[in-house]
Amino acid sequence: QEQLGQSGGGLVQPGGSRRLYCVVSGTIFSLYALAWYRQAPGKQRELVAGISPGGNTNYADSVKGRFTISRDNAKNTVYLQMNNLKPEDTGVYYCNAGGPAMGSWGQGTQVTVSS
Repeated sequence: QEQLGQSGGGLVQPGGSRRLYCVVSGTIFSLYALAWYRQAPGKQRELVAGISPGGNTNYADSVKGRFTISRDNAKNTVYLQMNNLKPEDTGVYYCNAGGPAMGSWGQGTQVTVSS
């Protein structure tokens, strides 16, 4: 059973940047599709960005051009680089390995964008 450990959240001012990290253990990391989701207060969890085993990426329209997902198979780590953060980016961010239905989730990390 894979385990996902997240880090990198916190309080950020509007326009600022933050990088999220997710280390995946207990599986063959390079074979997995990975993704970042977020859940804002009172809203459903939504897909922010995904990356395939081959490195193809996809993004929610709301973050295109500002966020970048990447993976380092040697370190079993998936990253989410967030630039030009907006208050509406506030929420709990979760990494996922293997898809939302059958995959595994990180513990979540709070990102708050506020002045």
